[in-house]
Parts: sequence; C-alpha cells; structure tokens
Amino acid sequence: MSQKLSGKVALVTGGTSGIGRATAIAYAQQQAKVVVVGRRMDEGEETVRLIKEAGGEAIFVQADVTKEADVEAMVDKAVGVFGRLDIAFNNAGMGGENPSLIEQTEAEYDRTMNVNVKGVWLSMKYEIAQMLKQGSGAIVNMASVVGVVALPNIPLYTASKHAVVGLTKAAALQYAKAGIRINSVAPGAIQTDMFDAVTDDAKAYLTGLHPIGRVGTPLEVANTVLFLSSDLASFTTGTTLMVDGGYAAQ
Repeated sequence: MSQKLSGKVALVTGGTSGIGRATAIAYAQQQAKVVVVGRRMDEGEETVRLIKEAGGEAIFVQADVTKEADVEAMVDKAVGVFGRLDIAFNNAGMGGENPSLIEQTEAEYDRTMNVNVKGVWLSMKYEIAQMLKQGSGAIVNMASVVGVVALPNIPLYTASKHAVVGLTKAAALQYAKAGIRINSVAPGAIQTDMFDAVTDDAKAYLTGLHPIGRVGTPLEVANTVLFLSSDLASFTTGTTLMVDGGYAAQ
C-alpha cells in the first residue's frame, strides 16, 4: 500500500490558506490532481500557483459551501475537468463568537452552523453522489479537538464541531459497503491566521492546553489528512483522528 495518490483527483474546500492550502499542496506532492475551492479568488489562485510551481496540477473553483448550487457546481467542475473525484477534504469553516452564550445572537448561531455543519453536509451530499458512480472514494471532514471535548467560551463552535463528528460517523456507516471511507480530523490549536488573530494572552492560554508544549502547524494536520485519504488507511472509516498535541488525552 502507498500514500502516493497518482492518478487521483482531490478536492479541498477552504483551500485558500492555512490547513486547506497546506493540504492541497500535500495532495499535489503525492501526485494527485487538486481542485482548490474557496470564496476568495486571489488566495485560491495563489494556492494553485504554488502547486503548479512545484510541478503539480490544480484548478481553482470559487464557491460558498453554504450554498447548494455552489457546492453542486464545484463537484461538477472537478468531474468536468479531471473526469472523476476520488478524495475530498471538507475543510471550510469559521470560528469567532461572543463568549457569553446569553449574549449570542441568532445570526451568530446561523452563521456558525451554516458554515461548519451545513457546509460539510452539502459537500458530502454531492461528493458521495459522484463517488457512488465510481464505486470508491475517501472523504475527510474538518472537526476539531472541541468536537470531542469542550471549551466554555466557544459554545457555538464547540457544538458545530461535535455535529461534524456525529455527521461523519453516520455517513461513514451509511456508505461503508459502497467503498467510500469517511473520517474526520480533529486539530488542536494550529498556527493559522485564526490563531494569529487572537490576543497574546489567548495564545498563551491555548498553547498551555497542549501537553506537547506548543501549538501545531498546518503541515502536521495536512499529513494526517493525507494518511486518511490514502490506501494506508484502507480499513479506517467513521473515526475522528486527533491532531492535538495530547490535549484531549488529559
């Protein structure tokens, strides 16, 4: 068995920066053709440029994963250009919320759940439909360490990532016999723009939650997603793989 993805087509939502960009590049390095999906065209095209500079093959598709027509179109574009869809990393998500639950608004709730949960559900809906035609496929959903444990100051985000974990398990069971593996990855704090945006005190607090003594890197998450996407994980489905420096083990 191999982690090489030669001849396979991989789609990455939220591929414009951070973990999504690192994973898109990692897929290309393993010889997959990559479909980079995101709302920000300039950043998406930059990911494609980095892949092509390294000798890989990629296209960018502008899409909002909360809109069904966009999601259907992104899968259609992937198949139209490359002929199939073998791998999907449903990474698009958002964080940030008022820490006080009683002060949170309905709009905050809707925005968090639409991006983090509805976006994953819609993406899987159209990805799985294509993979069923092929008789195989591998999907990795972006959960979080707070999809397994909880932080009191981000209740909506915590709830949304718990939902991703549950959705992943149910979908994995439904399509296990169809040759489609569905897993999720659960990072701790990772050195991304989202992490960089918080205060120094918050960074210190988050770093201290990880027994390994530091936060992770986008590449460390990308390598885990790559494993789950590859034949090396051929007997793995319905699981949530922690990439959290030991946080959830405490």
